[in-house]
Amino acid sequence: MVVSFVIKNKVLVICTTIIALLFIIAIFAPWLAPNNPTLVNLSAKLQGPSATYPLGTDHLGRCILSRLLIGMRVSLGSAALIFLCSLFIGLVIGTLAGYFGGWLDYILMRVCDTMMAFPNLLLVIGFVGMFGPGLKQVVIALIIVQWVYYARIFRGMVVSLKTENFVTAAHINGSSSFKIIKKHIVPNIIPPLLVMSTLEMGWSIMNMSSMSFLGLGVQAPKPEWGAMILEGKSFVRSNVELMLYPGLCIMFVVIIFNLLGESLSKFFGVKKQYRGGKE
Repeated sequence: MVVSFVIKNKVLVICTTIIALLFIIAIFAPWLAPNNPTLVNLSAKLQGPSATYPLGTDHLGRCILSRLLIGMRVSLGSAALIFLCSLFIGLVIGTLAGYFGGWLDYILMRVCDTMMAFPNLLLVIGFVGMFGPGLKQVVIALIIVQWVYYARIFRGMVVSLKTENFVTAAHINGSSSFKIIKKHIVPNIIPPLLVMSTLEMGWSIMNMSSMSFLGLGVQAPKPEWGAMILEGKSFVRSNVELMLYPGLCIMFVVIIFNLLGESLSKFFGVKKQYRGGKE
């Protein structure tokens, strides 16, 4: 049975395995890194691959491989935190608005409409401008901005589910609203939630990296993929690998999450949810 599942869902199994390995590597990155990622050694700057520095060194003589590994820890960890917090807030608000409707739905959705009227990047930059640059500030700003999209999507799901016969039957049997939401509404939006989670993790990683690239996220000397691209852009002609390695890491991880999302959407038979609406 397991063999049959693997054969039918090769991409799903492969992507899940790769993502699990990436998170394991990120967790144990401090022990896997061959060198201190922040140690400056100007006598070894811009060196090629060697036994000591498997991927060479950057303009300050720091080990590129070590910085990529620690950067993976920061990028994946921050993206996961942004997504989980945004998802939880969006799930709660979207479920309450969709299930109870009325004035509560009107107020919450107008708040969402107001925030969605502004470009994401502009809002995040505005919040970071108030809080100040830094990893924690960018994470908070991205959570504030991203929950809106999840709330809209979940609200639409709940509105369609609450008219189903099994929800009506639960009402007739005297079940409380909390019990109906817990046992009948939320379990039925788990499959699309899983699909959304994989696709949106890619968005979170790119958003986090883009903020660091703009100099608003992770601050030097702490390594992060977007920050590494920012530091390497001055050497794009002479040492393109300083930008290439972190750029390839971002591209690879985002592609894997997107492939997993595509596979999950086929496995559960649900349509992918996008920021602009349904596919």
